[in-house]
Amino acid sequence: MLFQPRFYQKQFPYMCLATSACLYSKKKKVNGYEQVDQEKYESLVCSVTSYKASAQTPETIFEEDNLLYGPPLKHTPSNKVETKTPKNWVSLINPEKRVSLVNSDSNRPMKIALQKSKVPSVTRILQQTIPPQQAFYLERWKQKMILELGKDGFAEYTKNLFLQGELFHAALESIFLHEEMATKEQEEDTAVSGYLSSVQHVLKDISEVKALESAVQHETLQYLGLVDCVAKYRGRLCVIDWKTSEKPKPFLQNTFDNPLQVAAYIGAINHDANYDFQVSCGLIVVAYKDGCPAHPHFMDPDLCSQYWNKWLLRLEEYMDRN
Repeated sequence: MLFQPRFYQKQFPYMCLATSACLYSKKKKVNGYEQVDQEKYESLVCSVTSYKASAQTPETIFEEDNLLYGPPLKHTPSNKVETKTPKNWVSLINPEKRVSLVNSDSNRPMKIALQKSKVPSVTRILQQTIPPQQAFYLERWKQKMILELGKDGFAEYTKNLFLQGELFHAALESIFLHEEMATKEQEEDTAVSGYLSSVQHVLKDISEVKALESAVQHETLQYLGLVDCVAKYRGRLCVIDWKTSEKPKPFLQNTFDNPLQVAAYIGAINHDANYDFQVSCGLIVVAYKDGCPAHPHFMDPDLCSQYWNKWLLRLEEYMDRN
């Protein structure tokens, strides 16, 4: 015989010992899917564990999860948001400034030329402290446009955008200064006619223009800028910022850093001795080339104060870097 009974009797204990050692030395791999409620999630477990040749994609797993558990709930951030406080806090309103109670003799709005200076501008400060996420989307848009237009085409595109903005601002200035001949010519110019049509309903609510394309400088915080317009909007004195856009911007958050820019200009006017008045409100007007009604975004004093604090943080960040 090939195998003898005595051989089994001698080897059996050894075989049991070997098997026992094997069981305790090498643990069996546990499949996480086998530990869940098999009956309840049978279809999901089978579909995931049965794919050997080609694994499921995240999309198919998400589809099954959606069927089993329903759509995922969006995370709701806590109402208690930790807000940073500027180290060098300065009030938006200047408590020491004397406001003239008598209207200026001249009906012409103030227009102070912007001089070359080592003092940083509002635009420069915002550009150099742009948040990473915003910078990412801006760069992605830029690369997308370069792919479509080429480098030279993109350069020409941005040049035309700036030119249209300048012409639009010049046309508005002519309107506020009642330069009828210039206004008529600009309304016939196709480069700005759509923008002017877009803001007609907003212009009806603007009165008592106090400044146009005028330089402002915060004497304490040492930054400067060029404010588009200071006038009353529906009876409230505002810093007005005119913007052009190819896409609709129906909400204030669509204007990115523009509210910070307006708040910075308000603070500068209030702390600039050249201006004998103070401003507490802002207005961002987004005009469209196709003539669609512009979106006016009014900023009341509370909202201006919020963006003023954000501006102070950006200003501190810039000063720390430079």
